[in-house]
Order: sequence, then C-alpha cells, then structure tokens
Amino acid sequence: MRKTKKEDLRVIRTKKLIFTAFINLIQEKDYNSITVQDISDRAMINRSTFYNHFKDKQDVLDQVFSYALTPMFKNIESDILEEGCIIRKERLVKILTKIFKMVAKNRAFYVMALEGQNNFVMADCFRNFLTEHFSNIFSRMRVKDGEDVIPMDFIILYIVTTFMSSLKWWIDTNCSMSAEKMARLLMKIISSAGLQVCDVKVI
Repeated sequence: MRKTKKEDLRVIRTKKLIFTAFINLIQEKDYNSITVQDISDRAMINRSTFYNHFKDKQDVLDQVFSYALTPMFKNIESDILEEGCIIRKERLVKILTKIFKMVAKNRAFYVMALEGQNNFVMADCFRNFLTEHFSNIFSRMRVKDGEDVIPMDFIILYIVTTFMSSLKWWIDTNCSMSAEKMARLLMKIISSAGLQVCDVKVI
C-alpha cells in the first residue's frame, strides 16, 4: 500500500526527533556510552519506534551526517563539472561559499563533529560521507599526470583531507574569515597544489 503524505511527514518528524536527541546526547557523553534507550528517552519515543527507523545507534550516526550534509552537496556535480576534466572556478567558489555559510549557521553541529571527545567517531563518518560524494564526481573524470593515470583514491583523499582541515581551521578561528574569502582560499589551495598538476583544467 502506498504511503500517504501524512505518514511520510510522520516519519520525517520522528527521524528529526531522533537526530536531535542523538546530537544533544553526543555533546554530553561519550559515543560508546550512549544507548538506544538514552536516545529513545531523549526523543520521547519508545524503543519499538526507534527500531522502526534505525537498526542501532551506529545507523543513527551514519544517517545524521547524510541528513545534515546532503543539502550542502546537492547538485554540486552538475554545477561544477563539464565535459572532460574541466572545473569552472567561479561556479565552485560560489558553491563553496554557500557551504561555508551553512557551516557558520550550524557551527555547533560541526564543532561537535570535528572536536571534543567524539571527534574521531564523528570525523570518520564525515570523511566517509565526503569521500563517497567526491567518488561520485571523480568517477566521471580520468585524471592524468602526463601519461600516467593518477590513482582516484589518492585524489579523493587529498581533496577530502584538505576540505576537512580547512573547515576545522575556520571553525577553530570562530569563522573569522568571510565565507567567500574562505571559499576562494580553499579553491586556490586545491587548484594550485593538486588539480592542475593532475591535468584537471580549472578555468
């Protein structure tokens, strides 16, 4: 039977309650000590409702990043990539500026993700999400250095690590640099130190 719009909205609301409860809990205690019961109690739902939506707390952790990050990277492929190894600089700067503005708006979430006692768990999930997304983009490119094909996992790791390090620095400095300046700085680092060397045209 097809779900009604009302049922779909109920699922969205319940997941949002669980995500919010989880984010609040992980700022208060270590990830390993959080239980499904803790999450259910904080979200004011019963355990059976929790298991209707998630397998376990790891499933919540995995999905909370998709929930938070997917809007950031929506349509990024069509916005910056053209036929062949071509990236439009100004388009990417515009997208990165929007991303940094979203980070500033939700700074507490990203502080939680990249700092504190849970930083290893959260940063690992963050890295996995970004790696998967960049894999989708670069699978459409054949990145070369002269005649040699550059290993795709190397390029992805370089870009993801640079992005995460830049994001953490910006958060640590209380977002002191404007979002656009930060976007242009990141674009300059990526293009001059990586992509142009690998025969990706940044124009």
